[in-house]
Amino acid sequence: MTSSAVRDSAKLSRRDRRRLKKSFDRSIAKPSRPGPLSTLLAGVRESRSTVESRPARGGWNRRGGGAVNWVEEPAELQGTSVQVCGYWPFIIGSGLPVTGVPLGTHLTRHSVVYADPMSWFLAEIINNPSAFVLGQPGLGKTSLVKRMISVLMDWGVIPMALSDSRPDYVDLMREIGGQVIEFGPGRGHMNFMDLGPLVSAIAGIQDEQLRKKALEEMRGRRRSLMAGLVAMAAGRPLQPHESSALATAMQLMDPNLDNPPLLPELIEFIQSRPQKLRAITLTHSDDHAYDERMKGLLDALISLGPDGIYGDLFSKPTTTHIEQGKPVVFDISGIDENDTVLMASVQSLCWSLGSATVSAEQILAQDAGRPRRNYLLIMDELWKVLRASEQMVYFIDSLTRLNRGRGMGQILITHTMKDLKLTDDALTKIAWGFVSRSEMVFLGGLDADEMGNLREVFDLSNTEVEYLTDWADKSAGIGTNLRRPHTGKFILKTGKRPGIPFKVKLTSVEEPITNSNRAWNMETVA
Repeated sequence: MTSSAVRDSAKLSRRDRRRLKKSFDRSIAKPSRPGPLSTLLAGVRESRSTVESRPARGGWNRRGGGAVNWVEEPAELQGTSVQVCGYWPFIIGSGLPVTGVPLGTHLTRHSVVYADPMSWFLAEIINNPSAFVLGQPGLGKTSLVKRMISVLMDWGVIPMALSDSRPDYVDLMREIGGQVIEFGPGRGHMNFMDLGPLVSAIAGIQDEQLRKKALEEMRGRRRSLMAGLVAMAAGRPLQPHESSALATAMQLMDPNLDNPPLLPELIEFIQSRPQKLRAITLTHSDDHAYDERMKGLLDALISLGPDGIYGDLFSKPTTTHIEQGKPVVFDISGIDENDTVLMASVQSLCWSLGSATVSAEQILAQDAGRPRRNYLLIMDELWKVLRASEQMVYFIDSLTRLNRGRGMGQILITHTMKDLKLTDDALTKIAWGFVSRSEMVFLGGLDADEMGNLREVFDLSNTEVEYLTDWADKSAGIGTNLRRPHTGKFILKTGKRPGIPFKVKLTSVEEPITNSNRAWNMETVA
């Protein structure tokens, strides 16, 4: 075949040239667009490399990162422009103070609620380290207070549970290494006029001005205590000349509080008709007139003495004194609760001893130039002392007003505002002042007719009132698997600000110690 023929046979047809051109164009064209699966996988690879260098919305999405699949959205509230005026724009809700004892969880926010009167006072959230706990029996008042005691003890605060009549705080005090003072018929003695060895030590203070001021304070405490106790025994307020004679007799017998007389010695001294008491009673040399003027006072003192119904309970030296710087509880469960006069007398005596001991310790610390200790005073079952003698409202009022200046916090506990409703309107106003003057008020379940003036004093909202009345519902757990569903629920009120509803959460270690129904622990008989 000639070369010409070969060239003619090698020529491509028009059709072949088009086919080859298309094939060439495809070979140099851009890569095709990836499919949906390729796109998804590529995105996953890119996202993985990103979250390994920084956390995503659900946390660190990598090995050991602990990422979550679902993040709950925060609660949203809506309101009209009138209801929420001033909150728009760029305003968020403020959180609760993260200061104080962790008490439990908020009932709506589910965050932890931290609060106690000592920590909030030191953080300047409240103006006074005082709290009041109100709630019907069995709703967790004691458990709430025990939680505060346990944590504050670890923070250096010394708790003093004064007059524990059930007893509720004995087990806790033993667990934390505190002192348990048992008192009652056959369980020890207490001398009304003996305020303890710390008070006796005040007479040895070198600074004359400080010693004089401290002694006068302690004399005033003893005068108030004795006047209240004798008034309860007499069943009436003391007459002016009786109060003066009682105070003068104690001053003459024990001017420096370092040698407290016993009750029989005081009775004998008054019966001896000393000239100073004759002058106070305006009887001078008339023995009969003196005896008549002092008859009522002596009758009350004798009823408390060895010839009275209580035997030598108050007529011998005090068996056990409060130890300095140590948690303490007065176990008075051995006293018959039906004897309201005796119960109230012992309660007021224990409260006064605890307060006087703390005050004396602070004075001695100032004299020695060492740091003061801080104390938390627990005053439970307030209603008992008021039932015995309404005049004791003055004693409690004076006891609670000055604690802040002495480095003491206080928690008063009773059931309802009805406990503070006395026969005299003026006395009721003073008793209700215990609640309104407390910077923190913990409200448990209360019936609508048990709230007294709480709605006005604390500006309780309708929602807060519904909480309190629902928690007091006795039938809440009937027909359900819930066990005492409203136990441990409280609203914390500080003034007229909105309350903080929460439920106390106890640990497994606390539950046996906070059980106030130990009398119902029944063993199965085989």
